[in-house]
Amino acid sequence: MATTICFIIWALLISDTVWTRSVRQVQEVNEPEYWNVDDFDCPMECFCPPSFPTALYCENRGLKEIPVIPSRIWYLYLENNLIETIPEKPFANATQLRWINLNKNKITNYGIEKGALSQLKKLLFLFLEDNELEEVPSPLPRSLEQLQLARNKVSRIPQGTFSNLENLTLLDLQHNKLLDNAFQRDTFKGLKNLMQLNMAKNALKNMPPRLPANTMQLFLDNNSIEGIPENYFNVIPKVAFLRLNHNKLSDAGLPSSGFDVSSILDLQLSHNQLTKVPRISAHLQHLHLDHNKIKSVNVSVICPTPSARPEEQDLFRYGPRLSYLRLDGNEIKPPIPMDLMTCFRLLQAVII
Repeated sequence: MATTICFIIWALLISDTVWTRSVRQVQEVNEPEYWNVDDFDCPMECFCPPSFPTALYCENRGLKEIPVIPSRIWYLYLENNLIETIPEKPFANATQLRWINLNKNKITNYGIEKGALSQLKKLLFLFLEDNELEEVPSPLPRSLEQLQLARNKVSRIPQGTFSNLENLTLLDLQHNKLLDNAFQRDTFKGLKNLMQLNMAKNALKNMPPRLPANTMQLFLDNNSIEGIPENYFNVIPKVAFLRLNHNKLSDAGLPSSGFDVSSILDLQLSHNQLTKVPRISAHLQHLHLDHNKIKSVNVSVICPTPSARPEEQDLFRYGPRLSYLRLDGNEIKPPIPMDLMTCFRLLQAVII
């Protein structure tokens, strides 16, 4: 139980790393004595809370244009409007912006004036979900740490889009129209600190090439991926959370070593076409294999015997690290062999 609790706490910390890292910077305070008189103006279309003078709330107001943003503003909320364009002019004095939320508007790539976003030298968070974008916008400010582009129509990533975004830690491209031809070998070049990459719900048939080496969370659910190249994970040696649910993975499409990758702690392969449990690492803690075509389970895969290598002996001294296993929705028929039942008793949670 202690191991599971520690893992959950660690996982939550990892999944929130992008958030906490940036929030510490965002919470700096710009002293009012450095503001001009005009800084206290509030656009008539918006709300400026007296208790939160660095925030500007303009959401849910039917706006078609972005109002002029006062120079004191750090947090800008423009979601759920009818905005189609992002011109430079409204942001001319908004040099302190850290956070812009433009979710649920009608913004197109043609509507973004070149330089409108890149001029915001302190911007950390940019939300453009649920718009009409067909490609990843560019250029973007070097300071950016999170880019949220879910539920657009993105099918293109122009060359060099990410080349200067070395501070980006989270990139969300889920629920777009990305095909395999959207990626070149250098598409992600420049993303030196990227930790979370979400490309779920696209139209990929292959794994994206040459991912950033620091990637820890890779989400590729709901694509049409059929296989994983040999040695694919060598390029992302820190990946800890891998989600490939709802794809077309088969036994033949997996590398010879399967998912025997020491960094992976949580592996999700639900709703694929696997007929057997793939090789896994002794470090793996959560394994989702439900709704495949698995007929039997090799106990040596789930509960491996002690390794001959001295450096791995401690991994097996107290049984497998695996604590959670889902096998429901497969073709496993009773009775379950005794050695497998014994193995399952070593785990903390098994769904079969």
